[in-house]
Amino acid sequence: MPSGKLQVIPLGGLGEFGMNCMAVRYGDDIVVIDAGMMFPEAELLGVDIVVPDISYLVENRDKVRAILLTHGHEDHIGALPWILSELNVPIYGTEFTLAYVEGKLEEHGLLDDADLIEIRPGARFKVGIFTIHAMQVTHSLVDCVALAVHTPLGVIIHTGDFKVDPTPTDNRLFDLHAFAEYGKENVLALFQDSTNVERRGYTPSERAVRARFAEIFHRAPRRLFLSCFSSSIHRINLAIEAAYNNGRKVALVGRSMNESVEIAQDLGYIDMPEGAFITPGQIRDYAPEKVCVLISGTQGEPMSALSRAAVDNHKHAKIEPNDTVVLSSRIIPGNEKSIYRVIDHLFRRNAHVIYDDGSTPPVHVSGHASQEELRLIINLVRPRYFIPVHGEYRQLKLHAELAQAMRGAVGQVLMMESGDVLEFDELGARKAGKVKVGRVCIDSGSMGEVVEDLVIRDRRHLSEDGFVLPIIAINKLTGQVESVPEIVMRGFAPGSEGDAFVEKSRETIMKTLEASSPEEIADYGVIKEKVRQDLKRYIAKSTQRRPLIMPVILEI
Repeated sequence: MPSGKLQVIPLGGLGEFGMNCMAVRYGDDIVVIDAGMMFPEAELLGVDIVVPDISYLVENRDKVRAILLTHGHEDHIGALPWILSELNVPIYGTEFTLAYVEGKLEEHGLLDDADLIEIRPGARFKVGIFTIHAMQVTHSLVDCVALAVHTPLGVIIHTGDFKVDPTPTDNRLFDLHAFAEYGKENVLALFQDSTNVERRGYTPSERAVRARFAEIFHRAPRRLFLSCFSSSIHRINLAIEAAYNNGRKVALVGRSMNESVEIAQDLGYIDMPEGAFITPGQIRDYAPEKVCVLISGTQGEPMSALSRAAVDNHKHAKIEPNDTVVLSSRIIPGNEKSIYRVIDHLFRRNAHVIYDDGSTPPVHVSGHASQEELRLIINLVRPRYFIPVHGEYRQLKLHAELAQAMRGAVGQVLMMESGDVLEFDELGARKAGKVKVGRVCIDSGSMGEVVEDLVIRDRRHLSEDGFVLPIIAINKLTGQVESVPEIVMRGFAPGSEGDAFVEKSRETIMKTLEASSPEEIADYGVIKEKVRQDLKRYIAKSTQRRPLIMPVILEI
């Protein structure tokens, strides 16, 4: 074997859901697999999305050759606008994936300068020292690939997100043959999706939903509203087919739903019968039992079309008694409250609500491999090293245990988290330190607005204890305090003795001012800090609360 070293460095996605991003480095060449985002936890107040910290890539910008995309879900492409604003490198992806990327980059004004290179499943291409082989896999999205990266030390395979679907709706089969061929060649390492490792057996085929859709579409007495991820082209296709077979016209409501269907139609993934579509404005022109509405907002996003329709606040999508609403998606961890709030509103409108309730046949199937499919791929590839990726720590650990139990199919199992450097050379593999990783919080979907930890801390502080604004009027010429300080409070409750508390706070401020020299009073920075400290001490002592205190000096 050559004496060089191969390094694999996950920059996100290991130990967390989302932010999937992995750097592969040999010598002076780096390729990046995926560039995902994640949605913020509840404690990240006012943050819209979270993207990985790419300090390592920026420090090695002259070595980064390309970003390789496995598929078009947000947790794999959502960070591209922020990464491309720092590193303008070529992006390789399949036709459908790049169609999503184009829309995202156009929104951020980056499309004109972007170098997007289309790859086809089965294709091989060179990037720097690496040769990449894109292998067709099945998932809840169309046009997805796993990547076999040929390096001077051997082949590493990154599965991307996948399930082994024997009957995909687009008839593009999982390329098991390609995985089996690599199994004959002594694969160096397999990096495999851990999302569904807790589920036994096999993940049902996408076509398993068809029977339930046929039953629902046939029985629904009035309008039928169906909400799924706008990227679930297989699911949308099945819904359109079921609507057509039951004599229902299809209306698309929601920006993301319209954009996804338009892209899928242009690329031939959805074949709409002539006259099957109507505009949202035409919904009321047809008898209720002749309409199906495909509506976005399946995760209860506050301003989504479904959330607005659920509270009767949508121009076209009106949900009335006896209408049927189908939520054909899983509940993403952390979204439970907002989704069940929408479901409650739908029940208040006396709608029939059908969601993923464990019934058979199902209204939703996962896009990720369960235990038997994970074992199947491991048995086919038979890697020297196995590394679980994509998932929280418990899932990575369970996946590692599953692989360890497969003696003979796997050489050695290694556990990694984001930031770990996995190094291969002719002597084997080992962890070789860490690089700086973390998360970058983006506010208001604006490219420049990165939210610092300090801002998040202040927001949390305000949300818990409120703020107190002491306003002090000082004569600029004499340096004298002109009147009794005003106290403004927001989000802070002083308790039953409100008036007495305000009076005592004023006295505390006046004592501070009286104890200060004319020089201190003339220096507004100093006097503000003295007032803040003394008032903070008094409030903490009398209420055991710590509001944000921001003294304001008015010059008279």
